Amino acid sequence: MSRKKAPTVLTMPLEEAMRTQRAIRRIKPDSVDDALVLHLIELALKAPTGGNRQNAEFLIIRDKRIKRKLAGLNRFAWNTYGRFWRFFARNDPKTLRTMDAVQWEADHYEDIPVIVVPCLKWSRYGPIVSGFRMPYPAFWESIYYGSIFPAVQNFLLAARAAGLGASLTVMPLWNSLLARRALGLPPWVSPIAVIPVGWPIGRYGPTTRKPVGDAVHIDRYGNRPYQGKEAAAVRPLRRATRKRRPKPGPKLRPKARPKSRKG
Repeated sequence: MSRKKAPTVLTMPLEEAMRTQRAIRRIKPDSVDDALVLHLIELALKAPTGGNRQNAEFLIIRDKRIKRKLAGLNRFAWNTYGRFWRFFARNDPKTLRTMDAVQWEADHYEDIPVIVVPCLKWSRYGPIVSGFRMPYPAFWESIYYGSIFPAVQNFLLAARAAGLGASLTVMPLWNSLLARRALGLPPWVSPIAVIPVGWPIGRYGPTTRKPVGDAVHIDRYGNRPYQGKEAAAVRPLRRATRKRRPKPGPKLRPKARPKSRKG
């Protein structure tokens, strides 16, 4: 298998990476250097975490035996879920193409060179323990996932900038007990996602998304003044508090003083 040289610095502009990053499921079995994977994880860890606990950890899977276990979990979930998805999407060619890519990934799971599993570890700060989900209060779940998914997105963007293909998946985690057993995780570490990584078959390209104005509401839900518009088509709003300067009027000449008469 060929081995590509890992770049030491990623030079792709951020906006280009964001505009072209998408799920790449068809990837080559070619090896990916540890140095490059570690570099991507290093960039991922620059993301903010709840309370600055920094309790995100990443498991790099190369072992064929572990891959086979994850592949079995993934196929079981996909074969069950995919049947329903294909039925409801039977008249949607675009969705069916996406499903074909998911099926390809399931069929070639053991050949994926690297599988990265983002995890959260319990972290104690005084009486507060982070890294596990609690049903109450409601914001706790946001703190839980908010401590790992910013790092996941950093990883995906870094992979795009490095020219690697990657996709965010969760189906191998459908059974937490079996997933933990396959990955050899202790009780205080929770797997959050599974990211297959490798050199892409095909290429990246601009993604198709709805206009930003269709996803934005101002001040209250349903108030959508920019509906159907892209950001570039919206003129900057003038601040209501800005005072306009009065327009200059015609210049008036000063009246001449009357000359005093000498007596």
